[in-house]
Amino acid sequence: MPRDLLVEIHQNPSADYTVLPRQAGPGDPPGTRTPAPLDLVVALRRHRDDVLHISAYRPGRPSPRTREHQAYLTVSVAELLRMAARLRGIWRDRLVGYCEVDEDGMPVDYPFADAVDVSHLAPAAERQMAELAEEGRYLFERMLKGTDPNLGAFRAFLGEALAEHGLRVRFDSELHLPWPMLAVDTGSGEPWTDFLGHRHQIEQTGAAYPAVQAPYPPRERPVTSLNTDDTLELVGRAPEVRKLLEDRSQLTVRTESTGLLEALSCAVLDEDVMYFWCHGQFIENDSPYAQLAVRLSDDRPIDADLVRRHRERHRDLPDATFNPFVLLNACHTGQAAAAELEHLGQALVELGADGVLGPQIEIPQVFASEYALAFLDLYLAGGRTAGEITRELVRRFTRDYRNPLALTYSLHCGIDSILELSS
Repeated sequence: MPRDLLVEIHQNPSADYTVLPRQAGPGDPPGTRTPAPLDLVVALRRHRDDVLHISAYRPGRPSPRTREHQAYLTVSVAELLRMAARLRGIWRDRLVGYCEVDEDGMPVDYPFADAVDVSHLAPAAERQMAELAEEGRYLFERMLKGTDPNLGAFRAFLGEALAEHGLRVRFDSELHLPWPMLAVDTGSGEPWTDFLGHRHQIEQTGAAYPAVQAPYPPRERPVTSLNTDDTLELVGRAPEVRKLLEDRSQLTVRTESTGLLEALSCAVLDEDVMYFWCHGQFIENDSPYAQLAVRLSDDRPIDADLVRRHRERHRDLPDATFNPFVLLNACHTGQAAAAELEHLGQALVELGADGVLGPQIEIPQVFASEYALAFLDLYLAGGRTAGEITRELVRRFTRDYRNPLALTYSLHCGIDSILELSS
């Protein structure tokens, strides 16, 4: 006679593979939140002979009758990467390197490098932003330039979509481009609002699938770490950032690479937020393959390969834990030197990080500390995603301080990263 078997489930070995994602509803247990679909997904892929293929779709919107929106680009990989590097260099020179001179032509100060609030230089800031918006539009238009009818139709579709406001956009790209710093021509006469990072929430993806991990259970007090070079502890708002982390989280401070690498080597690294306040640079290694690395108080460069060497052994272990949101507040950490190189943020995402946020250029330390204070203050409060916060900060810094440097911060994944608190 058939009868039901008594089954006691201690873990969740299959639910992640047998239920469809959905929005959490009233009464659902903590940890069941599923983000809403994105508004626009753009995929940029390298095909044969370094030909670039681009496609895009809007979830929930009808596609063309014959196929999705797609085309082959006429611009080469090398040319697109060169233009991206040029755009970053222009931002660095026009802003960080911008110098006020006296009537004799002698340098007086570097306002964007030395201060956050440059509203007293509003006319100069407006001129700089108009120029940078032109450069951002140039890169966007040059990327999609061509006479092929498919490319023309794709260009019209993408331009129309990005001219809207308030979309949640994913650029799924094998090339690390400064997407928030690109711009579209809206005819508004307001160059600030033409930047993609001002109009939309944006993330770049392109990493391999991360290991499936159970979400952290919501807790009253988040767990964080400050991974820092102690020579920066008094720079700008850094003391206030540390106090914020001490007051509102369970904080671990690491100042040496040894402590960080030991933590990465542990199967369980249960942190909600990992904050890096240190220096970032490209290491040449006597070869053409420069590698992005960060340094804490000691001289050991920490690059993607070193992080992988210490962490990858735990990637597929069912009991391993590594799912933080990472703020890499160090120069260049939002970019890679070239498409062929390991990207530090990408490595962290592939190993389990929920998202990585970092600047595309050499960022002034005074601004970087101010940005970190503003971002962490909002993120640690819970209830708001990293995508919402990054766009708000772009608008806040441009509106209140006439400072566009928040546009240089880009998300590598993480548009829906959110801190869930139990109270």
